[in-house]
Amino acid sequence: MKDAEIVRRVLAGDVNAYALLVDGHGPRVLAIIARHVPQDRAAEVAHETFVRAFEKLGTYRAESPFGHWLVRIALRRCADFWREKIRRRETVFSALGPEALDWIESIPAEAPLGGLDDLAEQSEAGALLDWALGQLAPDDRVVLTMTHMDGQALAEVAGLLGWSVAKVKVRSFRARRKLREILGHLLGRP
Repeated sequence: MKDAEIVRRVLAGDVNAYALLVDGHGPRVLAIIARHVPQDRAAEVAHETFVRAFEKLGTYRAESPFGHWLVRIALRRCADFWREKIRRRETVFSALGPEALDWIESIPAEAPLGGLDDLAEQSEAGALLDWALGQLAPDDRVVLTMTHMDGQALAEVAGLLGWSVAKVKVRSFRARRKLREILGHLLGRP
């Protein structure tokens, strides 16, 4: 059964049919969310995504695939997660621990910023990068993660976020600059 037919059934009152959509799209949504929020919170954000999608199901127009519509909601929920986290400011730099602080001190002054993606596989670098990304605005974090860490095409990111390609380019450029400033300040560089 196609997604549009399942949506029609749910809207007609067969709320149990919604489980077909959750089962069909759940793994992909969870995988996308897991790349944008901490692993231990991904399932919670995925659940919130499906709750929000159920609440907004009446707004779905079958002009584009249901999966695209659902991914847009998932990405908005990821941004909401980071907005809330920024409001509460749960993470402080000192929470990184002595290993991460030692790692920061060991980075040579001429280390290229682009090399941080390779270094992120090390636990200290990963913690540092997560912390620095957490300092960005939620939309900046999402666009930077999608374009530079996940390697998605600008047009694909624009379609998923509901933005123009130009807006994705500008947000990505500004987010990289902000991340560079955050890491530069952290490393004692101008």
